[in-house]
Amino acid sequence: MTTTGPARQASLRERNLAIVARAVVDAPEPLSRADVAARTGMTRATVSTLVDQLVEAGLLTELPAVSSGPGRPAVPLAPAARTVVGLGLEVNVDYLGGRVVDLTGAVVDEIVLMENLRGSPASATLGRLGRLARDLIARVTSRGMRVAGAHLALPGLVDTRSSVLRVAPNLGWSDVEPLPLLGLPAGVPVRVGNEAKLAALAQLWGCPVVERTSRTFLYVSGDVGIGAAIVIDGELFSGRHGWSGELGHVTIDPAGPTCRCGASGCLERYAGKEALVTGLGLDIDVANDVLVDRLSAADAHSVVGTAGAALGQAMADAVNLLDIDRVLLGGVYTGLVPLLRPQITEQLRTRVLGAPWAPVDVSAAPVADHAALTGGAATSLRAVVDDPTPWIVAATG
Repeated sequence: MTTTGPARQASLRERNLAIVARAVVDAPEPLSRADVAARTGMTRATVSTLVDQLVEAGLLTELPAVSSGPGRPAVPLAPAARTVVGLGLEVNVDYLGGRVVDLTGAVVDEIVLMENLRGSPASATLGRLGRLARDLIARVTSRGMRVAGAHLALPGLVDTRSSVLRVAPNLGWSDVEPLPLLGLPAGVPVRVGNEAKLAALAQLWGCPVVERTSRTFLYVSGDVGIGAAIVIDGELFSGRHGWSGELGHVTIDPAGPTCRCGASGCLERYAGKEALVTGLGLDIDVANDVLVDRLSAADAHSVVGTAGAALGQAMADAVNLLDIDRVLLGGVYTGLVPLLRPQITEQLRTRVLGAPWAPVDVSAAPVADHAALTGGAATSLRAVVDDPTPWIVAATG
């Protein structure tokens, strides 16, 4: 039998620090200390003490005072810029890179190298990414920033309990332990996750609050592979092993073409980037903006129609199962939303049982450019916001 004793004063303080930090970071407009007190139910004196500690630790900053009438002008609070930063890393089929993001959501540094990585050796590729990451870390720390942590995004099944990449069919990798191969400094904690899931988290934490469209959505990312992530009330649904969201391997036609995963008729074979470029007679390395322009031409309607119908069919299955009424399209699909939406929405209208009462909204993801890099960095920073105490302890020595 377990018992729960009274909360320690230290744990109560830690919880209150996190509540104040989240209130300021998640606010659509800068809040004053009085605003924070009103939103959290804490006394102004308590909030003022906690805010002072968060400011001293470089997590929050005070903006110029604003006068709204008689009395002392209010001092707005905001996340601090270029103090504590997160690092997002990614290997995908056509690029590898790193991005550094600060608490305001601004990108303060990045390196992205475009190249074909299909079939590349995992050890060599991750070793290169590690050198790139160490370069970024050195650059930002030389400017006085502290790196909270890093997240590595990979396009495949990642066992989040063991940090092992089980399989990434489009890279040709299987049973890889990626984190030791990066060789990041011991003081920078690093985790690994699925590319689409980290890109989905970018839609929650990697853009200004006013641009966040929903806290419940299905995120679908298009590249050579098709990834997806399920977000419910602001929480990522990962599944038992962390493998949820493999929409690209939903069967469209059991008698269809063979997929790299070994099955036949997967969605990737109808709506992935490889299917799109093949239908147009283009090379797989074509830039996304060029692909979008070609798909907008009149002679590409059949390619777009096939992809949109297949996407809509797979999304309808997901919506029927999950009861989600918003779909965000990312990756190459972001620029194709106007072209794909008619076919997708027609499939959703006819295949989703609840569509007459709850139509499904399909729109472009707010964070589109290498979203997994932003999501990885933002996820590391979110850990700081949710538990700022270690940073306050470090700041006070």
